[in-house]
Amino acid sequence: MKLKLILTGKTKAGYLQEGVDEYLKRIKRYAPLIVETIPDLRVSGKMSTGEVKKMEGQQILQRLKPADHVILLDERGKRFTSEAFAHYLEGLEGRTGQTVFVTGGAYGFSEEVFARGDQKISLSDMTFSHQMVRLIFSEQLYRAYTILNGEPYHHK
Repeated sequence: MKLKLILTGKTKAGYLQEGVDEYLKRIKRYAPLIVETIPDLRVSGKMSTGEVKKMEGQQILQRLKPADHVILLDERGKRFTSEAFAHYLEGLEGRTGQTVFVTGGAYGFSEEVFARGDQKISLSDMTFSHQMVRLIFSEQLYRAYTILNGEPYHHK
């Protein structure tokens, strides 16, 4: 299965970027992975959060192909244990040409992106910064592959 990760905005904290880079490197041992980062928007103080979400949403939608299976990382999405997420990921194998995971910006997704999303998953009932979500999700994606391959990374 081909994977794509669309990230909204740059990871500014170096320690977070180092962690994300490490897990993305590990994931590439299991599946082809493309990472696209949408540049930070130049936001004027006069722009509403809706306008920011709409602009970010347009950039996200431009990076999607019609056949992509799009999964939005959203606090209102379905929750999984790590093992259940691994089996969910396994179930996507062969169903789509490319599975695209999308992280939103600081204000979340536009309505247009919500409409395009095939599924929504949540990492927690808690709210994390969009920069932290990258690290948490990349670790969980790596963990899922180690579970599926019977490797000792995940402990019950």
